[in-house]
Amino acid sequence: MKTKKGFKLRTICGENIIVAEGIENIDFSRIISMNESAAYLWQHIQGADFDADTLTKLLLEEYDIDEATARQDATQLIAKWQEAGIIA
Repeated sequence: MKTKKGFKLRTICGENIIVAEGIENIDFSRIISMNESAAYLWQHIQGADFDADTLTKLLLEEYDIDEATARQDATQLIAKWQEAGIIA
């Protein structure tokens, strides 16, 4: 998987928000907000191929959590990003 072009992470009023850049990506019907760990992952996978294993490894490197929790979180996050249409 890869992040789709035209979606950038911005911090607005202390919130991590995915902002669509370019007319083809503009959809004002929803705002994509990310918590700290999701924003961390997004920053580290920009422009690179990734999968649940990649995200799991990044979570384990940054946070004090067990592998099962990291894998579950990574899998759920990928599903949410797919639903939001920001990865392909």
